[in-house]
Amino acid sequence: MKLFLKPGACSLSPHIVLEELGLKYETDTVDLKGKKTGSGGDFLAINPKGYVPALQLDDGTVLTEGPAIVQYLADQHPDKKLAPANGTLARYQLQAWLTFIGTELHKTFSPLFNPTAPEEWKETCRANISRRLAWVNEQLAGKDYAMGADFSVADAYLFTVVGWTKFVKIDISGLPHLKAYLARVAARPGVQAALKAEGLA
Repeated sequence: MKLFLKPGACSLSPHIVLEELGLKYETDTVDLKGKKTGSGGDFLAINPKGYVPALQLDDGTVLTEGPAIVQYLADQHPDKKLAPANGTLARYQLQAWLTFIGTELHKTFSPLFNPTAPEEWKETCRANISRRLAWVNEQLAGKDYAMGADFSVADAYLFTVVGWTKFVKIDISGLPHLKAYLARVAARPGVQAALKAEGLA
């Protein structure tokens, strides 16, 4: 398998999952402006959408969209328990987390990284993110991870996205459960390995 990524972007989430599962894989960085891979390839030929992550399977099939990729990976190794079994209520709760992270957090961050976005819009986004992170903080009270006692693919995604707060002027110092959670996830060997591989630790 080969994961196409940009260091620190949302592709960190499947990178963490690959490490947590202990799978053999390669990575290739992507210049998202030029749409070129670090190995010199045309990224649009791999993922015509033009963004990361993209996971190229051993048979050449390419899977895109982070939540789909991490669930695919987890389902290849159910013994690792990174996702509840398909068809269970817990699996739908996991999907609810992944959807919330993707639509209510991840995409709300996008304007904050856009130099042409008006400051008024950015302030609205920061306020929305802060409200949603306050909700996340409440959900994490008394729990080690988003789904409870066990680390899941939702945690790889949540950790990645919340990590962007330090770059966009969003203060989480008043969210103790979230701060403790981030420290707990960051300490995991698989997370450390992915962060180091991307030059983030």
